[in-house]
Amino acid sequence: MTDHLHETHPAIALRLKRAEGHLRRIVLMMEEGRSCLDLATQLHAVERAVAEAKRALIHDHIDHCLTGTGAQDLTEIKAMTKLL
Repeated sequence: MTDHLHETHPAIALRLKRAEGHLRRIVLMMEEGRSCLDLATQLHAVERAVAEAKRALIHDHIDHCLTGTGAQDLTEIKAMTKLL
């Protein structure tokens, strides 16, 4: 299981934890009756944070896990790029 732990994973996990906290704050904002524009703005920020974490994870995987030689790597690269 640890063979899939990369140097960038702690930074990505930290980014996701921040997004998680931000998302919890948005729920509180909703309960406080904040404006829909404020909520949408904050949700957009969370979406961007998660998207950036996903992109970093995928790029890290391509850089460190794929050799670039072989049908399986090509299939995996194609599958991963669909997630970007």
